Amino acid sequence: KSSARNSITDQKQLPRVSKTPGRTQHISVFPVGEPESEQRLIDLPGYGYAKAPPAMRAHWQKALPRYLETRESLRGLVLIMDIRHPLGPLDAQMLIWCDAAELPVHILLTKADKLKRGPAGNTLQSVRPKAAKLCGGVSVQLFSAQTRLGVDEARAQLDRWLCG
Repeated sequence: KSSARNSITDQKQLPRVSKTPGRTQHISVFPVGEPESEQRLIDLPGYGYAKAPPAMRAHWQKALPRYLETRESLRGLVLIMDIRHPLGPLDAQMLIWCDAAELPVHILLTKADKLKRGPAGNTLQSVRPKAAKLCGGVSVQLFSAQTRLGVDEARAQLDRWLCG
């Protein structure tokens, strides 16, 4: 997640990149854009891989849907999935919560550079209809922080949400 966020925002260490997945265990807020801008990037816990006690995971299960439904300034959610393990049960749950909150979702299938073009395209085509069944306002794209594949497309989606 961190590499994708850093690539999209062109900030080297907006969130620190760790070799261990699941380090985000709290909601973190990062300013983006000009200093006077009120735009913020909100980093939600990496619940899918987070090394967290069961009580904290249970707290996330209650807090995240409430956050998505009540945070009026939220314009959309970027859901980051490893292309080799897309749309797991927790990803599906997040899509259901976003649908209930009428929040648009843009899925980044990260690490697309790890697959050849054909299998990556097949995964993209497979995820799109499955995600659409769970959340009405969803879009899906291939992404690689390593090769910068999809960076412009992801930025364009954020611009649509933030600039109208």
